[in-house]
Amino acid sequence: MRSGVEEGIFPGAVLLVGRGDTILFHRPYGYASLSPEKQRLRLETIFDLASLTKPLATTMGIMTLVQNGRLSLDQPVADWGNRSLNPEGPAMTIRHLLAHSAGYEAYHPYYLKLNQEAGEKKTILREWVKKEPLTYRPGEQAVYSDLGFIALEGIFEDMTGEDLNRWIRRQIYLPLRILQLGFRPLNPRGVLDPEAFAATENCPWRQKIVRGEVHDENTFAVGGVSGQAGLFGTALEIFQLLRALKRAYDQPEVPGLFSGEWVRIFWERQNRPSGTTRALGFDTPSESGSSAGRYFSPTSVGHLGFTGTSFWMDLERDLIVILLTNRVHPSRANEAIKTFRPLLHDLVFEAIF
Repeated sequence: MRSGVEEGIFPGAVLLVGRGDTILFHRPYGYASLSPEKQRLRLETIFDLASLTKPLATTMGIMTLVQNGRLSLDQPVADWGNRSLNPEGPAMTIRHLLAHSAGYEAYHPYYLKLNQEAGEKKTILREWVKKEPLTYRPGEQAVYSDLGFIALEGIFEDMTGEDLNRWIRRQIYLPLRILQLGFRPLNPRGVLDPEAFAATENCPWRQKIVRGEVHDENTFAVGGVSGQAGLFGTALEIFQLLRALKRAYDQPEVPGLFSGEWVRIFWERQNRPSGTTRALGFDTPSESGSSAGRYFSPTSVGHLGFTGTSFWMDLERDLIVILLTNRVHPSRANEAIKTFRPLLHDLVFEAIF
Protein backbone atom coordinates (compact mmCIF):
# COMPACT_ATOMS: atom_id res chain seq x y z
CA MET A 1 0.00 0.00 0.00
CA ARG A 2 2.87 2.38 0.76
CA SER A 3 4.40 1.46 -2.60
CA GLY A 4 1.10 2.30 -4.26
CA VAL A 5 1.40 5.86 -2.96
CA GLU A 6 5.14 6.16 -3.65
CA GLU A 7 4.83 4.84 -7.19
CA GLY A 8 1.90 7.12 -8.04
CA ILE A 9 -0.66 4.35 -8.49
CA PHE A 10 -2.98 6.50 -6.33
CA PRO A 11 -2.48 9.58 -4.14
CA GLY A 12 -4.19 7.92 -1.19
CA ALA A 13 -6.19 4.90 -0.11
CA VAL A 14 -7.88 3.05 2.70
CA LEU A 15 -7.56 -0.73 2.91
CA LEU A 16 -9.93 -2.78 5.06
CA VAL A 17 -9.67 -6.56 5.42
CA GLY A 18 -12.27 -8.44 7.43
CA ARG A 19 -13.06 -12.06 8.18
CA GLY A 20 -16.50 -12.74 9.53
CA ASP A 21 -17.46 -9.83 11.76
CA THR A 22 -13.81 -9.21 12.70
CA ILE A 23 -11.80 -6.44 11.07
CA LEU A 24 -8.25 -7.74 10.66
CA PHE A 25 -6.73 -4.67 9.03
CA HIS A 26 -7.96 -1.12 8.51
CA ARG A 27 -5.45 1.61 7.64
CA PRO A 28 -5.17 4.83 5.60
CA TYR A 29 -2.28 5.66 3.29
CA GLY A 30 -1.15 8.77 1.44
CA TYR A 31 -3.15 11.84 0.58
CA ALA A 32 -6.77 12.85 0.20
CA SER A 33 -5.58 15.70 -2.04
CA LEU A 34 -2.40 16.64 -3.88
CA SER A 35 -3.62 19.89 -5.38
CA PRO A 36 -4.02 22.77 -4.69
CA GLU A 37 -2.27 21.51 -1.55
CA LYS A 38 -1.38 18.19 -0.01
CA GLN A 39 -3.71 16.89 2.66
CA ARG A 40 -3.24 13.60 4.47
CA LEU A 41 -5.90 10.94 4.11
CA ARG A 42 -7.66 9.60 7.23
CA LEU A 43 -9.76 6.53 7.98
CA GLU A 44 -12.79 8.82 8.10
CA THR A 45 -12.13 10.31 4.63
CA ILE A 46 -15.24 9.95 2.45
CA PHE A 47 -14.68 8.54 -1.05
CA ASP A 48 -16.64 8.92 -4.26
CA LEU A 49 -17.59 5.26 -4.71
CA ALA A 50 -18.52 5.65 -8.40
CA SER A 51 -19.98 2.36 -9.73
CA LEU A 52 -20.11 0.75 -6.30
CA THR A 53 -23.41 2.64 -6.39
CA LYS A 54 -24.75 -0.14 -8.60
CA PRO A 55 -24.52 -3.00 -6.07
CA LEU A 56 -24.63 -1.00 -2.82
CA ALA A 57 -27.59 1.27 -3.62
CA THR A 58 -29.57 0.53 -6.80
CA THR A 59 -29.37 -3.25 -6.47
CA MET A 60 -30.31 -3.03 -2.79
CA GLY A 61 -33.44 -1.10 -3.74
CA ILE A 62 -34.43 -3.50 -6.52
CA MET A 63 -33.72 -6.56 -4.36
CA THR A 64 -35.98 -5.19 -1.63
CA LEU A 65 -38.84 -4.70 -4.12
CA VAL A 66 -38.30 -8.23 -5.45
CA GLN A 67 -38.25 -9.85 -1.99
CA ASN A 68 -41.42 -7.93 -1.09
CA GLY A 69 -43.18 -9.19 -4.22
CA ARG A 70 -43.47 -5.80 -5.92
CA LEU A 71 -41.18 -6.74 -8.79
CA SER A 72 -40.25 -10.00 -10.50
CA LEU A 73 -36.78 -10.62 -11.89
CA ASP A 74 -38.14 -11.92 -15.18
CA GLN A 75 -40.95 -9.45 -15.71
CA PRO A 76 -40.61 -7.50 -18.95
CA VAL A 77 -39.95 -3.77 -18.77
CA ALA A 78 -41.58 -2.87 -22.05
CA ASP A 79 -41.45 0.88 -21.50
CA TRP A 80 -37.62 0.78 -21.41
CA GLY A 81 -36.64 -1.71 -24.09
CA ASN A 82 -36.19 -0.30 -27.58
CA ARG A 83 -37.59 -3.08 -29.80
CA SER A 84 -36.10 -1.80 -33.05
CA LEU A 85 -33.58 -4.65 -33.28
CA ASN A 86 -36.25 -7.31 -33.35
CA PRO A 87 -39.87 -6.38 -32.52
CA GLU A 88 -40.75 -10.05 -32.06
CA GLY A 89 -37.65 -10.89 -30.02
CA PRO A 90 -37.24 -11.31 -26.27
CA ALA A 91 -38.28 -8.38 -24.11
CA MET A 92 -35.89 -6.66 -21.74
CA THR A 93 -36.36 -7.79 -18.12
CA ILE A 94 -35.23 -6.71 -14.64
CA ARG A 95 -32.83 -9.68 -14.67
CA HIS A 96 -31.28 -8.50 -17.95
CA LEU A 97 -30.72 -5.03 -16.53
CA LEU A 98 -29.14 -6.30 -13.30
CA ALA A 99 -26.89 -8.73 -15.21
CA HIS A 100 -25.77 -6.19 -17.84
CA SER A 101 -27.34 -8.26 -20.62
CA ALA A 102 -30.21 -5.95 -21.60
CA GLY A 103 -28.76 -4.79 -24.92
CA TYR A 104 -27.48 -1.35 -23.95
CA GLU A 105 -24.13 0.04 -24.97
CA ALA A 106 -21.63 0.58 -22.16
CA TYR A 107 -21.73 4.35 -21.87
CA HIS A 108 -22.87 7.53 -23.55
CA PRO A 109 -21.74 11.10 -22.67
CA TYR A 110 -25.23 12.50 -22.20
CA TYR A 111 -23.92 15.36 -20.07
CA LEU A 112 -22.61 17.13 -23.17
CA LYS A 113 -26.19 17.68 -24.38
CA LEU A 114 -28.11 17.78 -21.10
CA ASN A 115 -26.92 21.25 -20.14
CA GLN A 116 -28.47 22.60 -23.34
CA GLU A 117 -31.90 21.13 -22.56
CA ALA A 118 -34.67 23.02 -20.78
CA GLY A 119 -36.59 21.06 -18.19
CA GLU A 120 -35.96 18.46 -15.49
CA LYS A 121 -32.68 16.85 -16.46
CA LYS A 122 -33.28 13.40 -15.00
CA THR A 123 -36.64 13.08 -16.78
CA ILE A 124 -34.99 14.07 -20.05
CA LEU A 125 -32.16 11.57 -19.55
CA ARG A 126 -34.55 8.73 -18.85
CA GLU A 127 -36.50 9.45 -22.02
CA TRP A 128 -33.25 9.38 -23.99
CA VAL A 129 -32.27 6.03 -22.49
CA LYS A 130 -35.71 4.58 -23.29
CA LYS A 131 -35.22 5.49 -26.95
CA GLU A 132 -31.60 4.34 -27.12
CA PRO A 133 -31.12 1.74 -29.86
CA LEU A 134 -30.00 -1.57 -28.40
CA THR A 135 -26.68 -2.96 -29.62
CA TYR A 136 -27.72 -6.62 -29.21
CA ARG A 137 -30.90 -8.51 -28.34
CA PRO A 138 -31.59 -8.84 -24.59
CA GLY A 139 -29.92 -11.92 -23.15
CA GLU A 140 -27.56 -12.51 -26.08
CA GLN A 141 -24.47 -10.83 -24.64
CA ALA A 142 -23.18 -9.31 -21.41
CA VAL A 143 -21.84 -5.77 -21.80
CA TYR A 144 -21.20 -3.78 -18.63
CA SER A 145 -23.48 -0.76 -18.98
CA ASP A 146 -24.22 2.42 -17.06
CA LEU A 147 -27.40 2.82 -19.11
CA GLY A 148 -29.02 -0.27 -17.65
CA PHE A 149 -28.68 1.10 -14.13
CA ILE A 150 -30.07 4.47 -15.15
CA ALA A 151 -33.07 2.45 -16.32
CA LEU A 152 -33.22 0.51 -13.03
CA GLU A 153 -33.29 3.73 -11.02
CA GLY A 154 -36.20 4.93 -13.14
CA ILE A 155 -38.09 1.66 -12.67
CA PHE A 156 -37.44 1.75 -8.93
CA GLU A 157 -38.70 5.32 -8.55
CA ASP A 158 -41.77 4.60 -10.71
CA MET A 159 -42.63 1.70 -8.39
CA THR A 160 -42.01 3.46 -5.07
CA GLY A 161 -42.91 7.06 -5.97
CA GLU A 162 -39.79 8.13 -4.07
CA ASP A 163 -36.25 9.21 -4.95
CA LEU A 164 -33.71 6.41 -4.66
CA ASN A 165 -31.35 8.42 -2.43
CA ARG A 166 -34.02 9.18 0.19
CA TRP A 167 -35.52 5.69 0.10
CA ILE A 168 -32.22 3.82 0.38
CA ARG A 169 -31.09 5.95 3.31
CA ARG A 170 -34.35 5.49 5.25
CA GLN A 171 -35.01 1.85 4.45
CA ILE A 172 -31.50 0.35 4.33
CA TYR A 173 -28.67 2.48 5.71
CA LEU A 174 -30.24 4.06 8.80
CA PRO A 175 -31.73 0.79 10.12
CA LEU A 176 -28.18 -0.61 9.94
CA ARG A 177 -26.86 2.52 11.73
CA ILE A 178 -24.87 3.47 8.64
CA LEU A 179 -24.80 7.25 8.71
CA GLN A 180 -22.26 8.52 6.15
CA LEU A 181 -22.88 6.12 3.27
CA GLY A 182 -25.19 7.86 0.83
CA PHE A 183 -25.64 10.14 -2.15
CA ARG A 184 -24.48 13.76 -2.15
CA PRO A 185 -27.08 15.69 -4.15
CA LEU A 186 -25.82 18.98 -5.55
CA ASN A 187 -26.51 21.98 -3.31
CA PRO A 188 -27.85 19.96 -0.35
CA ARG A 189 -28.61 21.43 3.03
CA GLY A 190 -25.89 20.98 5.63
CA VAL A 191 -23.01 20.65 3.18
CA LEU A 192 -20.00 18.82 4.60
CA ASP A 193 -16.56 20.43 4.51
CA PRO A 194 -14.96 19.54 1.15
CA GLU A 195 -11.86 18.47 3.07
CA ALA A 196 -13.87 15.55 4.47
CA PHE A 197 -13.71 13.99 0.98
CA ALA A 198 -10.96 12.48 -1.15
CA ALA A 199 -10.37 14.67 -4.19
CA THR A 200 -10.96 13.18 -7.62
CA GLU A 201 -10.17 14.54 -11.06
CA ASN A 202 -9.04 17.93 -12.28
CA CYS A 203 -12.10 17.89 -14.53
CA PRO A 204 -11.61 19.48 -17.97
CA TRP A 205 -15.38 19.92 -18.35
CA ARG A 206 -15.96 21.59 -14.98
CA GLN A 207 -12.51 23.23 -15.06
CA LYS A 208 -11.75 22.47 -11.43
CA ILE A 209 -10.60 19.72 -9.11
CA VAL A 210 -13.71 17.81 -8.09
CA ARG A 211 -14.04 17.28 -4.35
CA GLY A 212 -17.20 16.57 -2.41
CA GLU A 213 -19.35 16.35 -5.55
CA VAL A 214 -19.78 13.40 -7.84
CA HIS A 215 -17.02 12.70 -10.36
CA ASP A 216 -19.22 11.00 -12.97
CA GLU A 217 -20.32 13.68 -15.45
CA ASN A 218 -23.67 12.14 -16.37
CA THR A 219 -24.59 11.88 -12.70
CA PHE A 220 -23.44 15.45 -12.04
CA ALA A 221 -25.60 16.68 -14.94
CA VAL A 222 -28.76 15.24 -13.33
CA GLY A 223 -28.06 16.64 -9.87
CA GLY A 224 -25.64 14.18 -8.25
CA VAL A 225 -27.90 11.15 -7.84
CA SER A 226 -28.16 8.31 -10.36
CA GLY A 227 -28.63 4.56 -10.44
CA GLN A 228 -25.16 4.06 -11.84
CA ALA A 229 -23.04 6.49 -9.75
CA GLY A 230 -23.26 9.10 -7.02
CA LEU A 231 -22.77 7.10 -3.80
CA PHE A 232 -20.15 8.31 -1.29
CA GLY A 233 -18.89 6.52 1.79
CA THR A 234 -16.13 5.01 3.90
CA ALA A 235 -14.59 1.55 3.94
CA LEU A 236 -16.00 0.83 7.40
CA GLU A 237 -19.58 1.50 6.33
CA ILE A 238 -19.23 -0.61 3.18
CA PHE A 239 -18.00 -3.40 5.47
CA GLN A 240 -21.06 -2.98 7.71
CA LEU A 241 -23.45 -3.23 4.75
CA LEU A 242 -21.67 -6.24 3.22
CA ARG A 243 -21.64 -8.03 6.57
CA ALA A 244 -25.39 -7.52 6.95
CA LEU A 245 -25.88 -9.10 3.52
CA LYS A 246 -23.49 -11.96 4.30
CA ARG A 247 -25.29 -12.77 7.58
CA ALA A 248 -28.55 -13.04 5.63
CA TYR A 249 -26.79 -15.23 3.05
CA ASP A 250 -25.49 -17.56 5.80
CA GLN A 251 -28.80 -17.80 7.68
CA PRO A 252 -31.64 -17.55 5.14
CA GLU A 253 -34.12 -18.93 7.66
CA VAL A 254 -33.61 -15.99 10.04
CA PRO A 255 -35.94 -13.01 9.35
CA GLY A 256 -34.21 -9.68 8.89
CA LEU A 257 -33.77 -6.59 6.76
CA PHE A 258 -32.58 -8.74 3.85
CA SER A 259 -34.09 -12.05 2.76
CA GLY A 260 -31.25 -14.59 2.75
CA GLU A 261 -33.03 -16.53 0.01
CA TRP A 262 -32.95 -13.51 -2.28
CA VAL A 263 -29.38 -12.53 -1.36
CA ARG A 264 -28.34 -16.01 -2.49
CA ILE A 265 -30.21 -15.61 -5.77
CA PHE A 266 -28.71 -12.18 -6.45
CA TRP A 267 -25.17 -13.42 -5.69
CA GLU A 268 -25.35 -16.45 -7.98
CA ARG A 269 -23.47 -16.14 -11.27
CA GLN A 270 -25.90 -16.05 -14.19
CA ASN A 271 -25.91 -18.96 -16.65
CA ARG A 272 -26.95 -16.80 -19.59
CA PRO A 273 -25.42 -15.54 -21.76
CA SER A 274 -22.76 -18.22 -21.87
CA GLY A 275 -19.48 -17.16 -20.29
CA THR A 276 -20.78 -14.20 -18.30
CA THR A 277 -19.22 -13.48 -14.89
CA ARG A 278 -22.16 -11.32 -13.80
CA ALA A 279 -24.40 -12.02 -10.85
CA LEU A 280 -27.39 -9.69 -10.29
CA GLY A 281 -25.98 -6.24 -9.63
CA PHE A 282 -22.67 -7.79 -8.54
CA ASP A 283 -19.73 -9.37 -10.36
CA THR A 284 -17.90 -12.65 -9.79
CA PRO A 285 -14.22 -13.43 -10.53
CA SER A 286 -13.26 -14.37 -14.06
CA GLU A 287 -11.14 -17.50 -14.49
CA SER A 288 -8.09 -15.47 -15.47
CA GLY A 289 -7.09 -11.83 -15.17
CA SER A 290 -9.59 -11.02 -12.41
CA SER A 291 -9.04 -7.89 -10.33
CA ALA A 292 -9.65 -10.21 -7.35
CA GLY A 293 -6.38 -12.00 -8.08
CA ARG A 294 -5.71 -15.74 -8.12
CA TYR A 295 -7.16 -16.97 -4.84
CA PHE A 296 -10.73 -15.73 -4.44
CA SER A 297 -13.13 -18.66 -4.87
CA PRO A 298 -15.57 -18.83 -7.82
CA THR A 299 -18.42 -18.10 -5.39
CA SER A 300 -16.94 -14.70 -4.52
CA VAL A 301 -18.80 -11.48 -5.36
CA GLY A 302 -17.51 -7.96 -5.81
CA HIS A 303 -17.50 -4.81 -7.89
CA LEU A 304 -15.19 -2.04 -9.11
CA GLY A 305 -15.65 1.74 -9.24
CA PHE A 306 -14.06 4.04 -11.83
CA THR A 307 -12.59 6.41 -9.24
CA GLY A 308 -10.41 3.60 -7.86
CA THR A 309 -12.75 1.82 -5.46
CA SER A 310 -13.50 -1.88 -5.10
CA PHE A 311 -14.65 -4.66 -2.84
CA TRP A 312 -14.32 -8.42 -3.11
CA MET A 313 -15.99 -10.89 -0.78
CA ASP A 314 -15.12 -14.60 -0.70
CA LEU A 315 -18.32 -16.31 0.41
CA GLU A 316 -16.59 -19.63 1.20
CA ARG A 317 -13.80 -18.19 3.34
CA ASP A 318 -15.92 -15.33 4.74
CA LEU A 319 -13.28 -12.80 3.70
CA ILE A 320 -13.92 -9.19 2.65
CA VAL A 321 -11.30 -6.90 1.08
CA ILE A 322 -12.32 -3.28 0.54
CA LEU A 323 -9.93 -0.94 -1.28
CA LEU A 324 -10.89 2.71 -1.65
CA THR A 325 -8.53 4.98 -3.59
CA ASN A 326 -8.65 8.30 -5.43
CA ARG A 327 -6.62 7.03 -8.38
CA VAL A 328 -8.30 9.58 -10.74
CA HIS A 329 -6.74 12.48 -8.80
CA PRO A 330 -5.60 14.53 -10.58
CA SER A 331 -6.15 12.60 -13.84
CA ARG A 332 -8.21 9.60 -14.96
CA ALA A 333 -5.37 8.73 -17.36
CA ASN A 334 -3.64 6.93 -14.47
CA GLU A 335 -4.71 3.29 -14.88
CA ALA A 336 -1.89 1.60 -12.94
CA ILE A 337 -4.43 0.31 -10.41
CA LYS A 338 -5.42 -2.40 -12.91
CA THR A 339 -2.21 -4.31 -12.18
CA PHE A 340 -2.11 -3.25 -8.52
CA ARG A 341 -5.49 -4.68 -7.46
CA PRO A 342 -4.85 -8.39 -8.19
CA LEU A 343 -1.38 -8.17 -6.64
CA LEU A 344 -2.82 -6.68 -3.47
CA HIS A 345 -5.57 -9.31 -3.21
CA ASP A 346 -3.02 -12.09 -3.67
CA LEU A 347 -0.83 -10.67 -0.90
CA VAL A 348 -3.80 -10.41 1.46
CA PHE A 349 -4.67 -14.06 0.86
CA GLU A 350 -1.07 -15.20 1.31
CA ALA A 351 -0.82 -13.29 4.59
CA ILE A 352 -4.02 -14.80 6.03
CA PHE A 353 -4.17 -18.31 4.61
